[in-house]
Amino acid sequence: MQVHEFARPYAAEGNGETGVLFLHGFTATPWTLRDWAARTAEAGYRVSVPRLPGHGTSWRELEVTDGRDWYAAAQRAFLDLRAECPTVFVAGLSMGGALALRLAEHHADDVAGLILVNPALTGNPELALIPWAKHLIRTVDSIGSSIRRPGVVEHSYPRTPLKAAHAMMLLWGDVRARLDLVHCPILLLRSEHDPVVPAASSEIVRRQVSSEEIVEVVLADSAHVAPLDNDADAIVAHTLDFLTTHTRR
Repeated sequence: MQVHEFARPYAAEGNGETGVLFLHGFTATPWTLRDWAARTAEAGYRVSVPRLPGHGTSWRELEVTDGRDWYAAAQRAFLDLRAECPTVFVAGLSMGGALALRLAEHHADDVAGLILVNPALTGNPELALIPWAKHLIRTVDSIGSSIRRPGVVEHSYPRTPLKAAHAMMLLWGDVRARLDLVHCPILLLRSEHDPVVPAASSEIVRRQVSSEEIVEVVLADSAHVAPLDNDADAIVAHTLDFLTTHTRR
């Protein structure tokens, strides 16, 4: 199936031996993270932004993928980056944040730190109907482009397949069950007004991981897709500060 031009993976070598893996969210593509990753590369870091299976093509392809596919792609990209760099950080937006946490659970000694933007580990109450609704309704309207900045679009799917949404919810449960295995430093960036992922999701991270250092930053002027929103510069600045601090350590 043809991959849209904006959905193609992105990578840059940077100038150093530290790598950063960027993982996009559900129904989204590498496009949402490209500027964030490019500006990180300009600061000297090797970056990788893979396209998760089922994304950037058609919602019909997404419908037949699940958390095993998404995590396998994330892990493959992580191991490829780890083979090139002795130090690797993982950054994730929304479901990409859940995948980043899972990498830190499974590769605890190899993930130097996590940078999480509105990480998704739970959803709004109406999602509780999805396990049953998926048998009656194939798709619902898009959940994408939750962005305050005028004229900016996420290029997400126009429809959201409920079968895949349920697969994402199962992924959340798998990640939540092992959060105590995460002990690396975490930079947690959370939009103050996020209509997609509730603040309870970030609270789960803070409460259940074993990390001694968790730095939380509240983004006051962005919706869910914050790397494309009004706080994009702040996200980059906090990211580079975090990377500098923990690479030196």
